[in-house]
Amino acid sequence: MNSLSSRLLISVSVLLLLFFGATIAVLDTAFTEAGEQSRRDILDGHLIALLAAAEPGDDGELALPDRLREPRFGRIGSGLYGELRSADRVVLWRSRSALGLVIPEGFAPDVGEQLFARESLDDGTPLLTLSLAVEWEFNDGASKYYLFKVAESLDSFNAQIAGFRGQLFGWFAAVAATMLLSFSLLLRGLLRPLRKIETEIGEIEEGSRVSLSGEFPTELKGVARNMNLLIDSERARSDRYRFTLDNLAHSLKTPLAAMRALLNDGDNAKFGARFDEQIERMDEIVRYQLRKPAASVSDKLVLKSVRVEKEVLRLIEGLRKVHHDKAPEFDVSIEKGMRFRGDTGDFLELAGNLLDNACKWCEKKVSIHVVSAAAGATVSGMVLTVSDDGPGIPQDAAAALLQRGMRLDESTPGHGIGLAVVKDIARSYGGLLSIRQSALGGAEIIVSIPPLGSAKS
Repeated sequence: MNSLSSRLLISVSVLLLLFFGATIAVLDTAFTEAGEQSRRDILDGHLIALLAAAEPGDDGELALPDRLREPRFGRIGSGLYGELRSADRVVLWRSRSALGLVIPEGFAPDVGEQLFARESLDDGTPLLTLSLAVEWEFNDGASKYYLFKVAESLDSFNAQIAGFRGQLFGWFAAVAATMLLSFSLLLRGLLRPLRKIETEIGEIEEGSRVSLSGEFPTELKGVARNMNLLIDSERARSDRYRFTLDNLAHSLKTPLAAMRALLNDGDNAKFGARFDEQIERMDEIVRYQLRKPAASVSDKLVLKSVRVEKEVLRLIEGLRKVHHDKAPEFDVSIEKGMRFRGDTGDFLELAGNLLDNACKWCEKKVSIHVVSAAAGATVSGMVLTVSDDGPGIPQDAAAALLQRGMRLDESTPGHGIGLAVVKDIARSYGGLLSIRQSALGGAEIIVSIPPLGSAKS
């Protein structure tokens, strides 16, 4: 049911089923009533014919001739039966067609009234009967009560009804199938613009198209226009990021190259190697920042598995050299086999910023604790906790520190964007950042990133 075409076809099918069902019921009722009324009119004619043929007999009772104008009365098994009864329900005459059968007596109407009824023979054959009670006056002035009755088998009538219903269902089924086929073809044409939008968006994602075309119906032109505005806005923002980082990279490359050249010319090879390692690290950061805004969506979908313990130890080794004057003591606790499912640069930004801040503000101790976000989910979600024994972060200032450029102490070197960067990266993975007081007495920063399958988009 995720397809719009399927939903429309199912909706139309249900409506056709209800409409055609109601139509079939009405037509069937109308045909049945019309057929039954026709049968009643025919029985009424046969009853009048019996009355016209009745004559007083020699025994003082009414009698009917052996041969009547309707030949079906004289043919055995014809399905048309007639009889004449006296006031005490004695059969005075019965048609030859009813030989071997017993026509049910039923109810007797009042004198001068007709009574239609549905009855059945002993073998279950359904009948439609018409009875008429008369007060017959003889030539001598005497009058007697008589009951004329005609009956017709409904087998042929029911067969006609069944045949009509079969034809009715067949024709309506054919009409419904034809209408659904026509509607599906029509729907295919009407939804072509939506499929075109989907195709063009896919081409934009692949890079073979820069914007949606304007060849859409009036109802979709607004959607296409707004989509193009969004694409242009995102493209312009990406260009601004790329240009800014290009300028940053261009500005850094020359001094970095000069520093490497000066260090390589120095006498202390060990000293030069240490600084060269840090320059390589700075160059790696520059490459990461350059790659980040220019990365395509497909690159972000193919994530790597980062070995957490290895990268954390690399960061700590570098920070020992940067903060050698303070010589912080690191307490490292990392779940065995822990891996981060994402970009290596993102993880280094997360852990590096938090550890660097902890080293700046600590008195002596820095703790980093990394565990999986859920049991058995060691290749995706994680909870990274970094704490120190420094002065800590006041609760009312925690929210302000997550904004770019905000700092608590201007005397400490920095740009005030570290925690903001960490928050943005965590949010891109569907995670959260929280600040509280640590057991060491200083600040404790917790970054929670959910497993890949449950991350919020």
